[in-house]
Amino acid sequence: MKKHKPYAKKLYNSKAWKNCRASYITTVFGICEHCDKPGYILDHIIELNMDNINDANITLNHSNLQYLCLPCHNTKTFAKYEVLRNDVMFDSEGNLIAK
Repeated sequence: MKKHKPYAKKLYNSKAWKNCRASYITTVFGICEHCDKPGYILDHIIELNMDNINDANITLNHSNLQYLCLPCHNTKTFAKYEVLRNDVMFDSEGNLIAK
């Protein structure tokens, strides 16, 4: 079961969210909107945070949602943590050096 951030638990346990989630997934026929494989996670395009968690225009708005399979969700969510530099490398001893 997915662990939500503490400030989001109330939203994800609410009847409003459960209804919104079910209705949205129906509109995309349960298919990932990026790759057309079966979906798995209803994702907020604008990520939820402590400042917007009580804003229904962010949390419950179909325009801010997308249904994704797990690989597409992880690519979208965790891409910001990927290595972005191609001008460095490790030498044979594990030291970071310029290419």
